[in-house]
Amino acid sequence: MTSAAAASDDGCVFCAAQAADDGEALIVARGDTCFVILNKYPYNNGHIMVTPNRHIGSLAEATEAELGELMAWTRRGEMALAEAYQPHGMNIGVNLGRPAGAGVPGHLHIHLVPRWNGDTNFMTVVGETRVVPESPPKTLERLTPIFARLASDGSND
Repeated sequence: MTSAAAASDDGCVFCAAQAADDGEALIVARGDTCFVILNKYPYNNGHIMVTPNRHIGSLAEATEAELGELMAWTRRGEMALAEAYQPHGMNIGVNLGRPAGAGVPGHLHIHLVPRWNGDTNFMTVVGETRVVPESPPKTLERLTPIFARLASDGSND
């Protein structure tokens, strides 16, 4: 079980993650301007985020290169999650600003959340607690080689 706690206001979790070891920071893949990271407080197994390296808070602040790579990694994320988890659906989205639900409002990120029929349960609704059967290290182990293969075979065309 993981708590649905928000990220610390002491610093940006995405900026801090870039300076850490990929495994320790739960980084699945890195590009030139963006990276893919596991959510430490996932809604479901495989919940990942694609974020630019630069600390920017909106799509409007992103360069063309960053926008292109954000979409390329988001596409690879959809493909990797479909292969690894065979979900029935997927939520892909951006929350800009705290009122819109952003847990880290100053650093743009795109959520990818695999979904299955009937995957919501009373623990999330009543207990503000999530039950996620797969540990983050296992998710990292499962997704990292898929992302590496997709990045090397040109899956951004």
